[in-house]
Amino acid sequence: MNELNHHRPEDEALSFRLMVLDDIPEVMAVEHDAFSLPWTEGAFRNELTMNHFAKYMVMEYEGQIIGYAGMWTIVDEAHITNIALLGAYRGRKWGELLLSELMKTAAYMGMERITLEVRVSNVIARGLYEKKGFQPAGIRKGYYSDNQEDALIMWAELPPYRGQAT
Repeated sequence: MNELNHHRPEDEALSFRLMVLDDIPEVMAVEHDAFSLPWTEGAFRNELTMNHFAKYMVMEYEGQIIGYAGMWTIVDEAHITNIALLGAYRGRKWGELLLSELMKTAAYMGMERITLEVRVSNVIARGLYEKKGFQPAGIRKGYYSDNQEDALIMWAELPPYRGQAT
């Protein structure tokens, strides 16, 4: 957490851990709060039990899941599937902490690059990704089925892992 210049006492109450099946009900609350096209409980259950490429983590504040992030790790590349934070906790730079933790985990696992898709209209998320080193790499036309919005494909290089695993 020292990578953010504004270290605040409430940041100390945040913790990160791997997602487990029992987390799905709380994760669904985050999912429905964050996305217009939320995943289903079955999708999360499948990711956690059947997809050997999938790695998901939750972010807790005072014992409550307030965010989560997931990725697929294939050879030396990580693909961020989802990253979400409850609306009540946005604006505190905690989304950036969650993304940093996911990127650190990917590097720890030996991933060299990381990618994601983001709605072209999501200026706030795009700004965060650019701040974390992601660069635009292309467009997926009509990617989002709710409104046929395009997705911006972004990539970032991951630094070699140095430090402690969380």
